[in-house]
Amino acid sequence: MKTKTLLLVEDNPDDVQLTLRALKKNNIANEVVIAGDGVEALDYLFGAGKFAGRDTRVMPQVILLDLKMPRMDGLEVLHRIRADERTRLLPVVVLTTSSEDRDCVESYKLGANSYIRKPVDFNQFTEAIQQLGLYWLVLNESP
Repeated sequence: MKTKTLLLVEDNPDDVQLTLRALKKNNIANEVVIAGDGVEALDYLFGAGKFAGRDTRVMPQVILLDLKMPRMDGLEVLHRIRADERTRLLPVVVLTTSSEDRDCVESYKLGANSYIRKPVDFNQFTEAIQQLGLYWLVLNESP
């Protein structure tokens, strides 16, 4: 069985390292592809830019998507994911520091599967990542 890939879309290097550390601490050994912004995430999904030639038949099991990013924010990324037949059904978990209610509402309107505010405390963040990993990478069945 192939490893289930996780696409982490995050522009903050500290948050990337924090997420990778939390995954490792929870023994989640899945491949993690990191996209530093929304444009890079779409390039990965659609095999463009630095990901040209990637086998786009192989999609991530889940996308962890930050909202506040340069070049293209997470809401636009989510809109484009849902607008394309190839990616429409991919599970997208918004993982953000945003505490704005409108971001949460808009994320769900655009088709997010889940919306999680990043806990500030590392232990709480590690617990959240453990739950995410268990559900999306082990229990959840993708179409």
